[in-house]
Amino acid sequence: MQELAPGIFVETGFRRINVGAILTGEGWVLIDTPPYPDDANRWREMLQSISEAPICAIVTTDCHRDRFLGNSWFDTRVLVAHSESISHIRSLPTAFVENAIESLVSDSVERSRFGSVRLRLPNVGFTRRMQLRYGGMEIPLLAMPGPTAGSLWVHLPEHGILFTGDACVNGAFNYTGDGDTASWITVLSAMAELPVKTVAPGHGEMAGKELLATQQRYFVELRAAIQKAIDAGQTLEEIKQSIQLPFYKEWTGTDVKAQVENIEHVYRELTGGTR
Repeated sequence: MQELAPGIFVETGFRRINVGAILTGEGWVLIDTPPYPDDANRWREMLQSISEAPICAIVTTDCHRDRFLGNSWFDTRVLVAHSESISHIRSLPTAFVENAIESLVSDSVERSRFGSVRLRLPNVGFTRRMQLRYGGMEIPLLAMPGPTAGSLWVHLPEHGILFTGDACVNGAFNYTGDGDTASWITVLSAMAELPVKTVAPGHGEMAGKELLATQQRYFVELRAAIQKAIDAGQTLEEIKQSIQLPFYKEWTGTDVKAQVENIEHVYRELTGGTR
């Protein structure tokens, strides 16, 4: 666990899933939660070792299950998410959610430790901006569609800290399946306009503001390389075999060819899914 500023923490060790916590005068505000119950218990214990204050609210940064399933392990009344994320989560088949939660329990700890478990749905939504206020502290939430239709981020201007959710990651962690990469580029530009010193990405290590430009560069160069190949008459299979982004391997240690899902997604975006 790292303390980015007094009372502002991030944990990067939960199976590559980053979560945050802000200690206010009334209690904790959590930014996402670890989906595995043993990780959630460890996170709770770490926070309580700092302050036994209650958890006032949980902010869920998007509709992916690694962001919202962990709500099951925290007894909190205020669960904030973008309205689009709330709609998406509520539309998921009950069996899908139940099976996902059950698998998290059986994969990590003895089932008998938890008894009956259920998903705690986000219950406070917004579409563009929202301000949380606890104990005299203001916590601005901002949102723009890109990584998902309901992506949001938490900006603490007084400290220059930005919790990006999956809008920005530090490494080969991008999942594009629910996003629009052209809009994603716009989201990163909007983030770069904010007064930021420290970026707490959704996955990967903490970084300075330059990480926003690095993440954006990936999408700009990926789109450009695929468009160039399309214009040259290459098929999707040919593109997957030939695409080169040396910068990406320097950044992540992973060859861009390994991100097959991202290549396929951008190809569909640029061709309208017709070729």
